[in-house]
Amino acid sequence: MATEHFAFNADIQQLMGLIINTFYSNKEIFLRELISNASDALDKVRYRSLTDPDAAGIDVEKDFRIRIIPDKNSNTLTIWDTGIGMTKEELINNLGTIAKSGTKAFMEALSSGADISLIGQFGVGFYSAFLVAERVTVISKPPHGSQHRWESTAGGTFSVTDDVQNDDQLTRGTKIILHMKSDNLEFLEEKRIKDLIKIHSEFIGFPIEVYVEKTTEKDISDDEEEANKDNKEEESVIKDEKDEKKEKKKKKVKEVSHEFEQLNKNKPIWMRKPDTVTKEEYAAFYKSLTNDWEEHLAVKHFSVEGQLEFKAVLFVPKRAPFDLFEAKRKKNNIKLYVRRVFIMDDCEELIPEYLGFVKGVVDSEDLPLNISREFLQQNKILKVIKKNIIKKCLELFGEIAENNDDYKKFYEQFAKNLKLGIHEDSTNRAKLAEFLRYHTSKSGEDMISLKDYVGRMKEGQKDIYFITGESRAAVSNSPFIETLKARGIEVLYMVDPIDEYVIQQLKEFDGKKLRNCSKEGFEIDQSEDEKKKFEEQKAAFEPLCKLIKEVLGDKVEKVVVGQRVSESPCVLVTSEYGWSANMERIMKAQALRDASMSSYMVSKKTMEVNPSHPIIVELKKKSDKDKSDKTVKDLIWLLFDTSLLTSGFSLEDPTTFAGRINRMIKLGLSIDDDKMEEEIPNLVKDENYNQSNGHSKMEEVD
Repeated sequence: MATEHFAFNADIQQLMGLIINTFYSNKEIFLRELISNASDALDKVRYRSLTDPDAAGIDVEKDFRIRIIPDKNSNTLTIWDTGIGMTKEELINNLGTIAKSGTKAFMEALSSGADISLIGQFGVGFYSAFLVAERVTVISKPPHGSQHRWESTAGGTFSVTDDVQNDDQLTRGTKIILHMKSDNLEFLEEKRIKDLIKIHSEFIGFPIEVYVEKTTEKDISDDEEEANKDNKEEESVIKDEKDEKKEKKKKKVKEVSHEFEQLNKNKPIWMRKPDTVTKEEYAAFYKSLTNDWEEHLAVKHFSVEGQLEFKAVLFVPKRAPFDLFEAKRKKNNIKLYVRRVFIMDDCEELIPEYLGFVKGVVDSEDLPLNISREFLQQNKILKVIKKNIIKKCLELFGEIAENNDDYKKFYEQFAKNLKLGIHEDSTNRAKLAEFLRYHTSKSGEDMISLKDYVGRMKEGQKDIYFITGESRAAVSNSPFIETLKARGIEVLYMVDPIDEYVIQQLKEFDGKKLRNCSKEGFEIDQSEDEKKKFEEQKAAFEPLCKLIKEVLGDKVEKVVVGQRVSESPCVLVTSEYGWSANMERIMKAQALRDASMSSYMVSKKTMEVNPSHPIIVELKKKSDKDKSDKTVKDLIWLLFDTSLLTSGFSLEDPTTFAGRINRMIKLGLSIDDDKMEEEIPNLVKDENYNQSNGHSKMEEVD
């Protein structure tokens, strides 16, 4: 047997030096790479068997399989496939002298911090064997060719030997024998091997068999035990009938045997036709995929064919994970396979973040087998896959919505995700809006869709009215919707903080504009008589509006006569494009907020007064008599503070407000005015008051 020695290509030598001399925590990827290579070799021979069975050597080896053989006695792990095999020249070129185009690129990636697990992407996955082995032997035989042995200790050279005289001749294929390093013997443990195959290679299209040890207990009698010990001639003994009837004593003996156990028995569920998969099979697959103890809520099983091919199974769970929106959690739960080989389970380019709760599997026929994250970001195939997955997810949500009970469960758990999608996904915004559900001023305990709202809009109603706030109780009693409720117009209650972000993006639905009841630009259709009356009121109350503005100064941008309130004396509305009171509250609650943003996004308040309210009417009379009346100014400040609260804002100075309320209580209780002046001196300290030294005249309007 002539042995020839060769030097590794310089790039490969450098690569192997990196692999051997650097510590990597995820060495287990070597098994994935070698099984993946074996699967490729089997793919090639299977294809050749279809076109030319004789050339594929089907006559000498009809089985397509991969076998894993751990041997603790010799500290070796063997990966044996019945694939296409390699000739002597292919062994020399593929495993040493001709560097793959990706060798140098992979080393550059490694030096810049890339993960060793990307080794296969650059076509050099074989060399990952040296992560765990001090010596690697490759025995290979092509169909109808001779057997050769390749061997290296990664010291810069390798040898190739004609292996024809070896008694252990392969029928066809390749056997890779890893002589394990002393600190990597864990990979000879049966459980460790099985776990790695389950994680990375469970759905390889060929049988993966592991050589396992089986222990069985066998009952043997004393006679059998004696017979096993020696083969002496049996002595003829005359026994009584009673002796023959006596039961012979039995002993349990452990017998150890070895056999090949196939690990990937189940055909990948996504490779089957949906109508052949039972509900129980989907449930079992979902639980094994996600480790969830509950069954899924809904499933979508589909395949896409045409310019590109991929198959997928997508599941919607019954519950949202507790860490759904935590920054450090995995962005998605879709496992990416390429031709049944697992690639990764956190491919951010596969599905948008707002659909991160959807779990499942995508198996592409077109992506390269091992791909880096940098490649994924630029890959057009992946963008098409992502577009299709989003489309199918929305179809799945539509199917869930057909059952009210199921959709109620789904919406309770994942409403925030749908709303996040409206904020982030402009392409599918209109479709996602159809899945939103809200309580309204007319819906009671039920939640309705925007489509339902539009369907029951009053004749002549042009806009969709909504109000945002902290709770249903707060918004249902809000002064902003008094007139709308009085006219029988339905109002959507948006009480989830994320709704504030939704309405920044969702400007209209089904051709109807969404109108915030607490912002400027609010108009209600009026008859000619109503319009005429309103114009007269605006003119009559203009002096009072000017006075209120003068007293409040820069606390409000302007003061106008409004038409949105019917029971309250006044409200504070915000500009159409600034923060609402609710948004201001949300932003103030942000622990890591940017304070500079508040300066230009904080709400510019407009006070709208109700010209029909008795307080405003009486205030007008007072101001008409004496604009400098201290009581009028005091009441204006009290109205401003109360409208801050009823409009959803927080008080800037609660102590002063409490003082004003205490003063009103004392007046109501007819407490001596002199005592009151002593206890609460100069309540009004604002410079806008232009205080005089005279006594308060508040008792006059008590």
